[in-house]
Amino acid sequence: MGILDIASAKSIWRGYDYYENNRVLQCEKVSDTVLEGVVRGSGEEQYQVTVDIPHAKRSTCTCPHAEGTRRICKHKIAVYFTAFSEEAKKLIEEAEAYEAEQERMYEDIEEIITKYLRKQKKSDLVDLVYELLMAGPEWQFDRFIRDYIE
Repeated sequence: MGILDIASAKSIWRGYDYYENNRVLQCEKVSDTVLEGVVRGSGEEQYQVTVDIPHAKRSTCTCPHAEGTRRICKHKIAVYFTAFSEEAKKLIEEAEAYEAEQERMYEDIEEIITKYLRKQKKSDLVDLVYELLMAGPEWQFDRFIRDYIE
């Protein structure tokens, strides 16, 4: 299991941002399995990072979020992406492909719903809207009243 498999999505995306914005001041491969780096934090502080590639939980960082814990922080991810830029590129490609697939899916669903609604009788549509308003969250009911009734 790699570092990206155990890191939170927030750490991955913030680490990617640090990588993209050149916040990794130093990155060195000290062995076949270990990286060492220095990352500039959100201010001017600098954090010492060690990434143990096969044993990501053994990686270290001197930032307040990860120091003394086994957490995978954004600084560790930034160093990892600096050493393995193809992994950063792969992350973006996968995210873009996912977004495109989600967009296609929503377009398909919208088309199916539109076809369904156009086939319904007016009285059935009235019943459906009423049922959805009554079963939905209160804010939805209030918004309907505000936008269409008042």
